[in-house]
Amino acid sequence: MAAGKEIRGKIKSVENTKKITKAMEMVAASKMRKAQERMRHARP
Repeated sequence: MAAGKEIRGKIKSVENTKKITKAMEMVAASKMRKAQERMRHARP
């Protein structure tokens, strides 16, 4: 049964990584929107 526990552990690890990646994508998208907005206002 060690293999089963090991697999469950790997699945949990991948799920946690997925959550972190999703959060990082959201932060990057927010920063991109803000930067684009600043660019729009900076143009004459």
